[in-house]
Amino acid sequence: MHDEGTKIDLLVVVVMPDHVHMIFTPLINQKAMEVYSLAEITDAIKGASAHKINRAVRRQGRVWQPESFDHVLRSSESLEQKVQYLLENPVRQGLASRWENYPWLWQKPQAA
Repeated sequence: MHDEGTKIDLLVVVVMPDHVHMIFTPLINQKAMEVYSLAEITDAIKGASAHKINRAVRRQGRVWQPESFDHVLRSSESLEQKVQYLLENPVRQGLASRWENYPWLWQKPQAA
């Protein structure tokens, strides 16, 4: 959530036991006048979260794989369907009976 609103417009994040799903839109770096790169965004997320995870479990070392598996939504794809697919992931994996009950999930509140 640290870069929400500064580097990314985060729509949904689902933390699974061995991976994380996120849907976000990169924002514009006002100093450089260019869109934040996917590499810069994922490096920041992986670095900050790895530091906190290692501190919490009192260990050191790599937490995340060096690469990430990303997908750019095409205009013909439904963002709403992708968000719903991510939200349902804990249910499909047997981690919750309903996605609303899964504690490691965040979705941007819908505008009224």
